[in-house]
Amino acid sequence: MTGQVRTVDGRVAGRRGQATRQKLLDCLGEMLSTSPYRDVKVIDVARMAGTSPATFYQYFPDVEGAVLELADEMAKEGTALTDLVAGRSWVGKAGVQAADELVDGFLSFWRRNDAILRVIDLGAAEGDKRFNRIRTRILNSVTSSLAESIKELQSKGRVDQQVSAPAVAGSLVAMLAAVAAHQKGFTGSGVKQSELKPNLALLVHLGVTGKKPPK
Repeated sequence: MTGQVRTVDGRVAGRRGQATRQKLLDCLGEMLSTSPYRDVKVIDVARMAGTSPATFYQYFPDVEGAVLELADEMAKEGTALTDLVAGRSWVGKAGVQAADELVDGFLSFWRRNDAILRVIDLGAAEGDKRFNRIRTRILNSVTSSLAESIKELQSKGRVDQQVSAPAVAGSLVAMLAAVAAHQKGFTGSGVKQSELKPNLALLVHLGVTGKKPPK
């Protein structure tokens, strides 16, 4: 953890306090992976972290406040997804590799952060603007970079000018997020991970370039 960390009343937390705060967040993240969000209580998080509810309230106003902190940390990690698109070539076999790596990045990111992403989706679906902003932050940077890639292909005459780059990019990213969020469901319905990734990459490549991947 870097930078100053403050308690709820505005005091700067020392090294020990920062460690306690992070342990509370780690325990909360672990609990979210095994329990429904609404069932997680402050006393349970504090007990798991080996401290008291009073200590929890020094750093977070409530469970929801701590969840938002977790979500914000995860969103910062999610900005790395943009690196899978920015500056990449989508011509020839380089495009195949770009599609493969983008799909793999999305699926891996969602698997690592499945618990908190489910909470974000729930909060966004319920109309909580705070969760919606975090979800938008994760996806918008990827969407913008993907749209720029499509526009570059259009400038070189490789993609039809009538194609709306933002619309295609937004649709592809929404598809990736939806599929990534339901990986377990696909497996349960008989779709193997070994089948999911290449077929998803095929759709991404078709969406960006308008062409089948080269053999």
